[in-house]
Amino acid sequence: MLTARTDKFPASAAFDQINSALNASEADRKDAMKQGNAVFAFTLKNAAGETDSWNIDLKNKGVVSKGLGEKPTVSLSLSESDFAGLVSGKANAQRLFMSGKLKIKGDVMKATKLDPILKKAQTKPKL
Repeated sequence: MLTARTDKFPASAAFDQINSALNASEADRKDAMKQGNAVFAFTLKNAAGETDSWNIDLKNKGVVSKGLGEKPTVSLSLSESDFAGLVSGKANAQRLFMSGKLKIKGDVMKATKLDPILKKAQTKPKL
């Protein structure tokens, strides 16, 4: 499996978790694609000021990959630490957006569909 995580962006491990959740079963993947129906591109900036990009394709393939993807429906730019907060559920996307920490280009309404997808990256409790 292609890993999306890079050492300079520790929070990028969340993309691997999302990818695993999407590919856990065909039903999960189809459900996420039905909910999202878009290509979500993320550009993260780390503490050193470097940027890198990933995308979650819920329009064509139902996979996560490096780069901005093909014709992203919505592009999100934020710091890696804010992304980590979003994925962990400690940060609120609307607050980040209102405070200028999250920049969105493209279909802003599609960005509201991201919450359940990001929740897939939160580690499931082991019973």
